[in-house]
Amino acid sequence: MADPASYRPRTGEIPTDPGVYRFRDPHGRVIYVGKAKSLRQRLTSYFANPATLLPKTYAMVHAAASVEWTVVGSELEALQLEYTWIKEFRPRYNLAFRDDKTYPYLAVTMGEKFPRVQVMRGERRKGTRYFGPYTAGAIRETMDTLLRVFPVRSCSPGVFRRAEQSGRPCLLGYIDKCSAPCVGRISEEDHRALAEDFCAFMGGEARRFIVQLERRMADAVADLDYETAARLRDDIIAMKKVFERNAVVLSEETDADVFALEEDELEAAVQVFHVRGGRIRGQRGWVVEKVEEATPQEFIGHLLTQVYGEQSETDGRLPREVLVPAMPDDADELTAWLSGLRGAKVELRVPQRGDKAALMKTVHENAVQALRLHKSRRAGDITTRSLALQELQEALELPEPPLRIESFDISHVQGTNVVASMVVVEDGLTKKSEYRKFSITGDAARDDTAAMHDVLTRRFRNYLAEREKPVEERDRGGKFAYPPNLVVVDGGQPQVTAAVRALAELGIGDEIRVVGLAKRLEEVWLPEGDFPVILPRASQGLYLLQRIRDEAHRFAITFHRQKRGKSMTASLLDEVPGLGPARKKALLTHFGSLKRLKAAGLGELTEVQGVGPALAAAVHARLNGLGDAAPAVNYATGEIIES
Repeated sequence: MADPASYRPRTGEIPTDPGVYRFRDPHGRVIYVGKAKSLRQRLTSYFANPATLLPKTYAMVHAAASVEWTVVGSELEALQLEYTWIKEFRPRYNLAFRDDKTYPYLAVTMGEKFPRVQVMRGERRKGTRYFGPYTAGAIRETMDTLLRVFPVRSCSPGVFRRAEQSGRPCLLGYIDKCSAPCVGRISEEDHRALAEDFCAFMGGEARRFIVQLERRMADAVADLDYETAARLRDDIIAMKKVFERNAVVLSEETDADVFALEEDELEAAVQVFHVRGGRIRGQRGWVVEKVEEATPQEFIGHLLTQVYGEQSETDGRLPREVLVPAMPDDADELTAWLSGLRGAKVELRVPQRGDKAALMKTVHENAVQALRLHKSRRAGDITTRSLALQELQEALELPEPPLRIESFDISHVQGTNVVASMVVVEDGLTKKSEYRKFSITGDAARDDTAAMHDVLTRRFRNYLAEREKPVEERDRGGKFAYPPNLVVVDGGQPQVTAAVRALAELGIGDEIRVVGLAKRLEEVWLPEGDFPVILPRASQGLYLLQRIRDEAHRFAITFHRQKRGKSMTASLLDEVPGLGPARKKALLTHFGSLKRLKAAGLGELTEVQGVGPALAAAVHARLNGLGDAAPAVNYATGEIIES
């Protein structure tokens, strides 16, 4: 760990202007981004007596190797630049407001050609609108009820494609819970309008749709069309059933987000209720570790910046009013920024009395419960991961805990389609954004040890190339720019020896520790030992190594199957003169398989866009054995198509 005094800037060198600062580790990676009204006052606080720093702040300043800053013209510019850099660099020590993913959301994928209604959990996707969260039972009932009124597509892409090819809709299309865009019952524009109406209803405009249906029902009764009137009556009942599920908590003109905060010395829990049309339409929650000593006002500022920055990139639906427990220090700048995101005025307020203050008390109680639940769930998890890293440090005689571990695995079938995987674990948790895949060819593919040598050479040659660049030119996306504390290879002494040789040839053999984990007895092989290290079966360190090794194996197998599948798609169509990839894909998409394509006549072949009479004749001749070709195979079934 670095000594903060080794990179502390002189106080007189730091400007007193507002700006944004970045701490970097020895490899140039940005590990923390912050903003300040006075850069000098804020930065000098990081180099105070270590005993006065929070544990995570202490870890951050000792993990850093340099600090730099950028002066801006105003606090609003500092706010915008800080958010931009946090999004770009994803610093590990910044507050990360991660959603509580316990409950599912009702989502509409407006980014697709034919939007789809579905239940979703996990990270939010761009171009998708979310409503909720709900309990598992309530969300299914809500979705089932609304599909009779707004029959938007809800099927998976596979079901949709099969319906397109067969010309027959799925069951939902037959029972009028889907408008069946797959078979052309509704145009793309009309289906998108239907999805927009679904989103508008879920967004708080239910009263408008209910009034419209009531008018249509009255008109149908006046025309003596009682069958239509009965159907509209059932639709109105379904709408009211969903609409009345949420109790009115504020006036119907109220569109607001109500935030509340509960914190202790190390962590903070945030809850927000989304009120639309006076009704609670959704709730979200976050629990974060605190990096620096921040007042509630500063914390709320960080929270709003990240939450609404993310939200504006997904659905852009910001409310007219944001209610917070404490007014942020930079309230004017935040209000201007939020208004710019919404495209209309946003009011930032602290409710003092009345219904809004009472609702905030309810939100705060949710935050209290969330923090209590988080601590009860996370205590064992944090302790276990820390214990695992400590056990590995002691067993492998590492100078420091292996905070970054990379594991490599080779996968092939009898020496064909040889691939390798690299998985990354930081602080005991997988970091999937930095997983990498390798294709191995030539002499390196002759056996596992040669393949391992090739992969380690390629991985760390890239690291050395990045290390030679100036800090500002290094790959900000991660990739191979940062070295691990520990490399784990799948196998025993031969694989470890090959990995160590690769590192030694690059001149970094003394910098990175390598171990191997053999599957047979779960032995840990070290480069310098004739005998393996046997960790206790109940060891958390061994369990962590096993999880890393198994994850590398899973990732390698997945890539190998993809590559093997692509290599097996060669068919008779590859041998047809003048048939390129685009027309080949069009033929297979149109007919669904080689077997059906072979049975097609010349007239059917010319129905495919881009296939004229001459090309159709060439395809027909090749598929029906009128040319010299190997047997064709239907790779969906494995069936050999006889000539």
